[in-house]
Amino acid sequence: MHRKSLFVLGLFALSLSACQNASTKDANQDQTDTSSQAEENTNTPPAVPDGARVFFANLNEGDTLTSPFLVEFGIEGMEVEPAGEVNEGKGHHHIIINNSYIEFGGTVPADSVNIHYGGGQTSDSLDLNPGNYSLTMQFADGYHRSYGEQLSSTINVVVIN
Repeated sequence: MHRKSLFVLGLFALSLSACQNASTKDANQDQTDTSSQAEENTNTPPAVPDGARVFFANLNEGDTLTSPFLVEFGIEGMEVEPAGEVNEGKGHHHIIINNSYIEFGGTVPADSVNIHYGGGQTSDSLDLNPGNYSLTMQFADGYHRSYGEQLSSTINVVVIN
């Protein structure tokens, strides 16, 4: 009986060691994957073609809007695609509320005033409280790195109920 207990204990120790090695390998692999993504994300986005621009397709400077309201994103010289990959001449839209464009290569934050359209959306309904707003449309690459001032457009609007 004593030999059998030692054998079972030995098998347990061997399997525990194998699990720890697998976990360490998985953790090391995750760390490697994360660091390579971080390295990839520190690069700048592809160049912006001459003449490329974004614009509000259905809104104008000074418009008075009833909330919720539709915002249609216009773009020329680039193509819209979902976030996730970086492809030259492509990217996706963001709306920045009450702030300016993001410098070329800067990452667009994701929060209540920096709205991401990483699914490749070309319009959205915004529901804002009454007040004066600055809306900045910012185009960015698949990693949410801004294409800068050239691919941004800002308008001021008044929202009423």
